Amino acid sequence: MKYVATEKAPQAIGPYAQAVISNGFVYTSGQLPMTPDGLLVEGTVEEQTNQVFENLKAVLAEAGTSLDKVVKATVFIKDMDQFAALNDVYAQHFGSHTPARSTVEVARLPKDAPVEIEVIAKID
Repeated sequence: MKYVATEKAPQAIGPYAQAVISNGFVYTSGQLPMTPDGLLVEGTVEEQTNQVFENLKAVLAEAGTSLDKVVKATVFIKDMDQFAALNDVYAQHFGSHTPARSTVEVARLPKDAPVEIEVIAKID
């Protein structure tokens, strides 16, 4: 098992790693819409989801992989009424690649963020 850490994504806000590599896969921790210096992005769910993807890309790159190797994504959203807007941004980042996915509406997320996404990706 190997821990992944990059300064190009926000540091963990608790006792966990940004990601862990094991048996040819990287398992990211949930990424919030925070800048690498730890500030929560204000604005629309689209802007916030774009920041989440920038963070995921940075963590995946540090692990030696990318979004096109994602096999599973889990999306946590505070307001399912925002699902269509979030889904549009999600589709832009993944393009024709369509990993398995779960989406769950939750009561609250860390930092009162509106969205959090975690992924599992293959490392070649």
